Amino acid sequence: MLDRVCPCGLPALYAACCGRFHAGEPAPTAELLMRSRFSAFTLGDAAYLRLTWDPATRPRRLDLADDVRWTRLDVLGHTGGGLLDTEGTVEFRAHHEGGVMRENSRFRREGRRWLYVGPS
Repeated sequence: MLDRVCPCGLPALYAACCGRFHAGEPAPTAELLMRSRFSAFTLGDAAYLRLTWDPATRPRRLDLADDVRWTRLDVLGHTGGGLLDTEGTVEFRAHHEGGVMRENSRFRREGRRWLYVGPS
């Protein structure tokens, strides 16, 4: 996987893109965290999804559906979520073989780490 194009849609190899966040480097922006979470969904990495989910809204259990194959991510826009922000939103469409999921996600920064809060 390290030498393949990243599933998040950016024109980079996985290792240089979302792979570094999955390995422990904090995502510097809300959009990059959201993209890395999409990549984690495509790879079935529930541990990363839990780690990057705000503890106040994180479910007790996270069961990823084995029959859902995520195929493409379209980022539609964002507010805040930059290097100097503490909150932000990212609107996106996540395509899977059975259809499309659209969400405007809320994020907050705690120290150096962005966390997914939930849909806005």
